[in-house]
Amino acid sequence: MNTLFDKIWDRHVVQQVDDGPTQLYIDRLYCHEVTSPQAFDGLRARGLKCFRPQQIFCMPDHNTPTHDQDKPIEDPISKKQVDTLAKNAAEFGLTHYGMMDKSNGIIHVVGPEKGLSLPGMTIVCGDSHTSTHGAMGAVAFGIGTSEVEMVLASQCILQQKPKSMRISINGQLQKGVTAKDIALYLMSKLTTSGATGYFVEYAGDTITALSMEGRLTLCNLSIEMGARGGFIAPDETTFAYIKGREYAPKGEDWEKAVAYWKTLKSGDDAVFDKELTFSAEDIEPRITYGTNPGMGIGIAEAIPLLDDFTISPLDNSKSNSQIVNSQIVKSLNYMGFKPGQKLLGTKVDYVFLGACTNGRIEDFRAFASIVQGRQKAKDVIAWLVPGSWAVDRQIRQEGLDKILEAAGFEIRQPGCSACLAMNDDKIPAGKLAVSTSNRNFEGRQGPGARTILASPLTAAAAAITGVITDPRELL
Repeated sequence: MNTLFDKIWDRHVVQQVDDGPTQLYIDRLYCHEVTSPQAFDGLRARGLKCFRPQQIFCMPDHNTPTHDQDKPIEDPISKKQVDTLAKNAAEFGLTHYGMMDKSNGIIHVVGPEKGLSLPGMTIVCGDSHTSTHGAMGAVAFGIGTSEVEMVLASQCILQQKPKSMRISINGQLQKGVTAKDIALYLMSKLTTSGATGYFVEYAGDTITALSMEGRLTLCNLSIEMGARGGFIAPDETTFAYIKGREYAPKGEDWEKAVAYWKTLKSGDDAVFDKELTFSAEDIEPRITYGTNPGMGIGIAEAIPLLDDFTISPLDNSKSNSQIVNSQIVKSLNYMGFKPGQKLLGTKVDYVFLGACTNGRIEDFRAFASIVQGRQKAKDVIAWLVPGSWAVDRQIRQEGLDKILEAAGFEIRQPGCSACLAMNDDKIPAGKLAVSTSNRNFEGRQGPGARTILASPLTAAAAAITGVITDPRELL
């Protein structure tokens, strides 16, 4: 029996090149302003149109400011990229959700919430976190700009078929443990290269118990383990999330779609290239301490001593490599931490809630559940950024804005914001941010910025206390 990945992949094969890649049909292409301009220029140079424009959706997100979006963008580079996407979409007849459009937001938040990302699809975007859409039961992955051009022109792409990996997690999550903590735990176990060359299927009763928002967070971070993508078989939770959304099938088409979607699962005898199993009870709230997402610990744990670092935590083979140790020392020096140090109680300068990782309504509910009835620490600057205008509307419909404002927080306008330093929301050099985003690389949130990745609950706890705090103490 084939794996779910095999089922979706094989259904989309146009042709197999002998001793070469597969020509794969793509159901949905998302374009944002950063990786698409050269692709459109390539079409112009060759006198080509988009092959299937109705399957392509465009929106700016990386460069959009999170304040005064009704005014011209002040940064000239950001303005040019955003304006260029609008012009390209108009010229090539593509759907475009520009700034202040009620459908605008981060592309990986908007796709699922509009019903554009559906089970069984192949989905690509010139962005590594396209793996997010795998939560819908789709094969979704990031591509380069030349590949964006290829899909614009032909609705196909040339790809080598990845290997398959299944990661099963079983058991009940502890209080205060979220999908973000699951992802940070897996990254610490596999390292940032442990899933390189694989497409990961997440399975087990812990996974099926996750909400759609939780699944989107988990699949979003697949790329940080080196995976080509990650996905979860669709089930009743998936169908309930999709039903009634703008681009979801309707009427008889809905019944037919669900009947097909129910076949999208790996068989009991499916064979994977690699299988890993973990227990939910072993996962506690997590934080990172270094400069890649795999450098993480349980929030109450200490940073490992140099002699305790392992080449692969899964086999516990100790690393005494001078190269590995020098990289760890360099990372800790950048962060201002030391081996053996506990981070609980460490002063925090900034807190960021948002990104395609944790900018959904459930994330704002979680943050509000901690801060309700409390006050933001005076010396913490907090940026709370919805992943889309739809999320912003729901925040206000549920009254979460009132809870957050009463606690001293302000909700900004949608965009990628402080996930990456491509817009105005930059963490100043040397400042320490607790962030719900996906990457803690040197300078990712601004030149010299220091980033600790965490869940919305842990971010909220830091925003209230002003220091790194175990969120379970405030629940």
